[in-house]
Amino acid sequence: MSSSRIIMLVGGGILYLFFQVLILKNLVLFGIAFCFLYMMFILLLPVHIKTIPVLLISFFMGLGVDFFYDTMGIHTACLVAVGFVRYRWLQVLVPTGGYDDDLQPSILNMGFGWFFSYSFPLILVHHSLFFYIESMGTDLFISSLQKIIASAIFVLIMSIIVQLLLYRRRRGI
Repeated sequence: MSSSRIIMLVGGGILYLFFQVLILKNLVLFGIAFCFLYMMFILLLPVHIKTIPVLLISFFMGLGVDFFYDTMGIHTACLVAVGFVRYRWLQVLVPTGGYDDDLQPSILNMGFGWFFSYSFPLILVHHSLFFYIESMGTDLFISSLQKIIASAIFVLIMSIIVQLLLYRRRRGI
């Protein structure tokens, strides 16, 4: 990976982090739908990036969010779990002919159907872990389930909007 791509990757991660903690931190719909859009940075990394670098990026991104949210590692744990599952999930969804080198798995590059089947399960993994860790295994199953579903749908819609407004069809970051 060239140095300019690494700089763009780091810059994109910082933008996602600051957007999350400065703007989206207090954005909650109906008291149950939280917008954890920062996780889309991990999902939109180029497909050729292997698991260990994704885990490191996930760790530092989650740590940054935890620092501003005062959540004591919950965001870090959930994002690292998503980073761990991401590469294997990409292998399950490999299209005929494989992936191009340096391809970014976005709606514009892969289409809505593929992007939905790629991102929504990973969003559900993140949110399930987050809200069940947050509730500490108490009897808040229905409340946690409502937050998981509402927040996952909210993040998916927001990620679609962000991609359509800010991203363009290209090969990588």
